[in-house]
Amino acid sequence: MAVREEVYGFFIPSVTLIGIGAHKEIPARIRSLGGKKPLLVTDKGITAIGMTKQIADILKAEGMECVVYDETIPNPTDKNVADGVKVYKDNKCDSLITLGGGSSHDCGKGVGLVVANGGTIHDYEGVDKSTKAMPPYIAVNTTAGTASEMTRFCIITDTSRKVKMAIVDWRVTPGIALDDPLLMMGMPPALTAATGMDALTHSIEAYVSTIATPITDACAEKSIRLISKFLRRAVANGQDIEAREGMCYAQYMGGMAFNNASLGHVHAMAHQLGGFYDLPHGECNAILLPYVEEYNLISNIDRFCDMAEWLGADITGLSKRDAADACLAAIRKLSSDVGIPAGLIALGERYGKKVSEKDIPTMTANAQKDACGLTNPRCMSDAAVAAIYKAAL
Repeated sequence: MAVREEVYGFFIPSVTLIGIGAHKEIPARIRSLGGKKPLLVTDKGITAIGMTKQIADILKAEGMECVVYDETIPNPTDKNVADGVKVYKDNKCDSLITLGGGSSHDCGKGVGLVVANGGTIHDYEGVDKSTKAMPPYIAVNTTAGTASEMTRFCIITDTSRKVKMAIVDWRVTPGIALDDPLLMMGMPPALTAATGMDALTHSIEAYVSTIATPITDACAEKSIRLISKFLRRAVANGQDIEAREGMCYAQYMGGMAFNNASLGHVHAMAHQLGGFYDLPHGECNAILLPYVEEYNLISNIDRFCDMAEWLGADITGLSKRDAADACLAAIRKLSSDVGIPAGLIALGERYGKKVSEKDIPTMTANAQKDACGLTNPRCMSDAAVAAIYKAAL
């Protein structure tokens, strides 16, 4: 909490719908926002499993036409946004629905920003650069991790610089966020694990953030407890509806925490791995998380003791330092249990990418410019960032 004159904001969607069958309310809700012809932004994977058609058919049954843009890629790019803007304008759309995980939501947010404000997505890198409201917008979530369906964050890869642009703007917060565990039942174990560890990273970074508040602390605590309870179950059995719903709430509350307390150097560094190598964001976070938090540990050791307990560690009789170390061990154990690769080189091999030590200076320089690092609880030098990248290889 603040020790000087400072004002904190709290940003969430105006309406959030969470629960089994919530997706059936999409037509009525988009109408309630004034939308008549939405652009449905998604990806080929969602289309391949039939979910895009499922949502389009629900809209059609209610007499509503929608236009589909499903070219979003896992780390959405400036080109994705530009193409989506063209489809929106060419078809005279008046509203947005994003369907998927963070990639679809981020792409759709970028489309909305440019449609409403003009220019290109590059003009909005940074904090609150827009001046006009987004079109009517519903974000329909299909993964339990990014919380992009409810945040003011939009992460887009600048293909010319090979970096992820962090766009933080209260106007990109969706008007309505929708989380239906039924839409998450088909997530494969690896994606369930990656998105779940992303949610854990959000909650941990928000809890130790320099601008954490009692409100964000409460959200982070409940999120961490739920992830500890349900993530392993969701990975082990994707049809476990209780675990899926538990992870819906966990990732949403993690979003409430970081949407307002922001993040730290885990995300600042993971963004560079995504931009440079096109690696999956959640797994990059999971690998970097224990290394960055080990560095941060001395900044507020009591908070790491709290998180050790929430992650299920028995800290009875331990010194504060040993209890804080138990938090790091619990993070590593959860990551290992759900199948996250042990290091960045192994992660790269999984996806056919060659992660190399020679790229560390470039990624370090870019990570130090990332806005997420501003609220990291311990100041981090270039040498410290580079050392963590190297240790995580």
